[in-house]
Amino acid sequence: MANKTTQAPAKKSGGFQGVRNAFWIIVVCVIVAFTLFFTWFGNPMHFQDASKETPADVWGTIFKGGIIVPVIHSLLLTVLALSIERWLALRTAFGKGSLPKFVANIKAALNANDFAKAQQLCDKQKGSVANVLNASLNAYREMEQTKGLKLSQKIAKIQQAHEEATQLEMPTLTMNLPMIATIVTLGTLTGLLGTVVGMIRSFSALSAGGGADSAALSAGISEALINTAFGIGTSWCAVVSYNYYTNKVDKLTYALDEVGYSIAQNFEANHTEEL
Repeated sequence: MANKTTQAPAKKSGGFQGVRNAFWIIVVCVIVAFTLFFTWFGNPMHFQDASKETPADVWGTIFKGGIIVPVIHSLLLTVLALSIERWLALRTAFGKGSLPKFVANIKAALNANDFAKAQQLCDKQKGSVANVLNASLNAYREMEQTKGLKLSQKIAKIQQAHEEATQLEMPTLTMNLPMIATIVTLGTLTGLLGTVVGMIRSFSALSAGGGADSAALSAGISEALINTAFGIGTSWCAVVSYNYYTNKVDKLTYALDEVGYSIAQNFEANHTEEL
């Protein structure tokens, strides 16, 4: 009767694992953005008059963008905070050394059938690739001691252990990236909303007629342009951040696939007599 194998879950990486409840990051960013809007941007020192109609510097000009400005600033701060969070989490996931060099050293150790060295490399590297590789090596050793299974079944068991360990690591790698992707669209749409509101005010001032409404016309145009600029800037930052970290995750995933394939090939090459 074939022995039933049970694979140990991949060992979790040490260090920063990411913020699982990003809702609180958003809350903090909203509080910071609105606090800055009313205490700094809206400070009387940034205006030429007490009514805050004529900005004296760029901070006052930003304040004239209206209440949509702190909403966009909240999105921008969220992108920056999540980008830092992803950088810390992926740095832990990649491990302590160069990932391409680690993969090359592991493949060399596997080709030489030096599993002790491969284990040492994993213990030194740490990170997601090392965790998955540990699970695959454990499955490799277990299959060597397992009787009653065909070679193809043993290889399938090793690949299954590799895939399961990879699935355990993937949430840490991709966590919060969908939120950054959402802000790509929200930044532009929120900026567009502010632009529309500003243009409505401008046309309202025009419909009233008279030179007395020139200040209202100017305020409406300023609000429209400021919100457009910040909306585009926020989306730009979100696009760059999302693409950068998605590319990093892809590189790590490719490394996992490469190492998993090497382990399966090595097992097949060393056990051809079981065919």
